[in-house]
Amino acid sequence: TVLFTDIVDSTAKASLMGDTSWRATLEAHHEVVRQQLRRFRGREVKTLGDGFLAMFDGPARAVRCAQAIVGGVKPLDLTVRAGLHTGEVELMERDVGGIAVHVASRIAHRAEANQILTSNTVKDLVAGSGLRFRDLGAMSFDGLDDPVRLYQAEPLALAA
Repeated sequence: TVLFTDIVDSTAKASLMGDTSWRATLEAHHEVVRQQLRRFRGREVKTLGDGFLAMFDGPARAVRCAQAIVGGVKPLDLTVRAGLHTGEVELMERDVGGIAVHVASRIAHRAEANQILTSNTVKDLVAGSGLRFRDLGAMSFDGLDDPVRLYQAEPLALAA
């Protein structure tokens, strides 16, 4: 399972805070994300400026990690968005590629502040996990022949 996260409105926040304060906030954000990746056995692939690309060997852990990240950065006065998809991934030297990575990235870009979006593949694979989702319908993405059905993972407090 591939997870993308991104800080919402990071450029505006950085501009308001100034470089030194923003750098400290970004470092604190990175520590929260890395702590949750360790907790849920995720593997950091790389940082993407103010976001992360990570992989998991289990989709439920990936969703729970995203939920923990969304909650974990709130004390930093940050909001994040996240997108997840499960599929075949091409492993490269220090990166990953393949359609599953592209799909996860496009899903993440559709997410709003504090929103975790998943593909139907993720939702179907976590049946019985106790996670709850809201159906957002099928969405078309550039470069893909078929639409992807998107689901919003409910916040951590509701997903128990």
